[in-house]
Amino acid sequence: MLNNLIDNLKDPASYLYMLFAILAIGGGIVMLNSAKVVHMVASLAVTFISLAGLYLTLGAGFVAIVQVLISAGAVSILMIFGIKLTKHRHDGEDEREEAEKVGARSGHLHEILAAVGVLALFGVLYYAIRKASFPTAPAAEPVNTILATGKLLVSRYALPFEIMAVLLTAAFVGAIVIAKREEE
Repeated sequence: MLNNLIDNLKDPASYLYMLFAILAIGGGIVMLNSAKVVHMVASLAVTFISLAGLYLTLGAGFVAIVQVLISAGAVSILMIFGIKLTKHRHDGEDEREEAEKVGARSGHLHEILAAVGVLALFGVLYYAIRKASFPTAPAAEPVNTILATGKLLVSRYALPFEIMAVLLTAAFVGAIVIAKREEE
């Protein structure tokens, strides 16, 4: 297993893959630890863009383009508009006081449970990777995956694609309606 890791490090594309992976993980961590919602959205956009980079290094160009257009572009912009159209408390005093009360009671318990969960996940992943058999030669890649995927989306999967678009639109409208009701 260590020999495979060393062989992968000889390939320059692995460094690009690791860079995108670190950016994706870092963006997620920054998003979870940010106090301001706009900073959360910005770090989420960094995570989305780095995921698109990961898709590109894996040879999935269409998925990378869709990731940039839909996730990094549309979702991030909609989240920013949602933030700006709804009222938020800027001082955060009540939130901090409540967090201190809750944190004093269960701070250590959450940290212990998180550590146990991380260790359990690491153990499961380590066992799965050790038992997995990876192919030595890469499979033959189709000539034009973007064209084939596009043809499938407008022919065989047109109805599910349209239903997904309607559901996403309904979810965004519903989120705005709920936010406006809480405001009143």
